[in-house]
Amino acid sequence: MVKMKEQTAKFFFSPENALAPLGIISLEGATELSDKIEAHLLRWARQAGRQVDTFRIGSGCPRFSSGDGKGIIHDTVRGYDLFFIVDVGNYSCTYKFFGKENHMSPDDHFQDLKRLIQAVSGKAHRINVIMPLLYGGRQHRRSYRESLDCAFALQELQNMGVANVVTFDAHDPRVQNAVPLMGFDSLRPSYQVLKKMLRSFPDLVVDRDDFMVISPDEGALDRNMFYASVMGVEMGMFYKRRDYSRVVDGRNPIVAHEYLGSDVRGKDVFVADDIISSGESMLDIAYNVKERGAKRFFAFATYAIFTNGLENFDKAYQEGVIHGVFGSNLTYRTEELKNRPWFYEVDVSKYIAYFIAALNHDISVGALINPHEKIHALLKKRREERLAMEDEQLSFEPKQR
Repeated sequence: MVKMKEQTAKFFFSPENALAPLGIISLEGATELSDKIEAHLLRWARQAGRQVDTFRIGSGCPRFSSGDGKGIIHDTVRGYDLFFIVDVGNYSCTYKFFGKENHMSPDDHFQDLKRLIQAVSGKAHRINVIMPLLYGGRQHRRSYRESLDCAFALQELQNMGVANVVTFDAHDPRVQNAVPLMGFDSLRPSYQVLKKMLRSFPDLVVDRDDFMVISPDEGALDRNMFYASVMGVEMGMFYKRRDYSRVVDGRNPIVAHEYLGSDVRGKDVFVADDIISSGESMLDIAYNVKERGAKRFFAFATYAIFTNGLENFDKAYQEGVIHGVFGSNLTYRTEELKNRPWFYEVDVSKYIAYFIAALNHDISVGALINPHEKIHALLKKRREERLAMEDEQLSFEPKQR
């Protein structure tokens, strides 16, 4: 990651090394994230002596009263390396439909993305899509007679000339097999969440005796194994026991969470998942480990969307069951969620800006995808700070006679 920073600065000093002029097209609903990403890129460019006012290219997707829409690009894009930034999960965006206010669904956002790609009319040097929340990502495989939304959407983008799709924490990254000739990167903000957690809880001790990682189910094993291995702590997991005789809302309901692992008594517990949807499973795990004597419970989800509201998490926080829920700014968050005392937002905009700079200059992104060195440096610094604090406390203690 350190090398990546040096390379980014170096290339901004030599703009001729860029693959093509950089252009950012932000779709409705992704403005906040796009502004933060562009701010990083502009700062690096100006530090390198470049006179750049904006990388943004004007665009829009107006709609007729009947609901039909169109994509418009307001500026020239000929020869540009374009990066479309879209948040398909932003349900706060609305449009008039036969005189009524209609909220945009993921389908609407994805259709607007295709409209704007069409509006480019093949004039761009290259088209890249930054889609943190992958469209159709939860319908990633077929069981019986079902659609394959995510795979087909990626094929549509490939057929439209998209060269790279960058997403975060895809529900199943193997969906990229549907487009083997198109660039596909599924990133994880592992370093960002650990940095935020350690800053938010200065008394957190990350070692085998005081800290533990738990996977919420078998599907999240790989991401939690990563956290456990990079932090050098033990890992447990929960098995979701389902009732396969019934189907509720298209899924077999969870009967119970069975715990597999060593004792959590007296330890801080960290659970990571890709998404908190209703949040019921995460709360079940929190209450379970609390009953087992866990000290504190921390949860992280790349996408904390809370489809069933926040009241149950408020209650769990008041009861001392949960102590911190971390979620990224990669998709829409309500103001109510941002203001909750138990919610901590993880900013991933700088990470994306590094990735855009790397792609625009055709340099390696290996250090970005595998942030082991950064995490190890973060944990080492934390241990050194704790040792310094302990030495300082000992120096103030009165000497025994």
